[in-house]
Amino acid sequence: MRLPRHDWVSLPGWFLLSAGLMAAPGAAEQAPAASQTAPNATRGGRVIPVAAADIHRLVREAGGGVVVVNLWATWCKPCVEEFPDLLRLRREFQDRGLALLLVSADFDSELPQVAAFLERQGVDFPTYFKSEKDQEFINGLSAEWSGALPATFVYDREGKLRHFWQGQTGYVMLEQRVREILGIKSRG
Repeated sequence: MRLPRHDWVSLPGWFLLSAGLMAAPGAAEQAPAASQTAPNATRGGRVIPVAAADIHRLVREAGGGVVVVNLWATWCKPCVEEFPDLLRLRREFQDRGLALLLVSADFDSELPQVAAFLERQGVDFPTYFKSEKDQEFINGLSAEWSGALPATFVYDREGKLRHFWQGQTGYVMLEQRVREILGIKSRG
């Protein structure tokens, strides 16, 4: 189902104009420079640069029953609005095999704002930011993804993409998809 255009923000249409965040190919495989990571304040989390290949590797290595990857940005209103639902999902299902990977599409110059946002949300685990050229990142993550934000990918324990959508979603849909993959009956 395609969401109405006002429910998402196009990454290539707005974000491609800047080269400020772009790192050299393979940069995410190297130890990030201090200027490329932002401490997530006092909680111990970090914002770590990643390429699409890194995300695929993280999904495979998660070892849980389901991995939810969410692409977001602080400047994306629908992204910010759905953020609490993603964190609620993590709290309620992490002990049952859920891993949540949050990937910011913010510019590297906005990493202090990203870290401050994550701190306000109570995020105390490592998160990520896109470190390669937009189209390379988009194509590397999924041929289905147009680059619109927010974007959510849900993988099963074998690393197979089971669900994908562009645009804001709510807790009920997230919970249904996770329960389905984990084989947990719905409440009620």
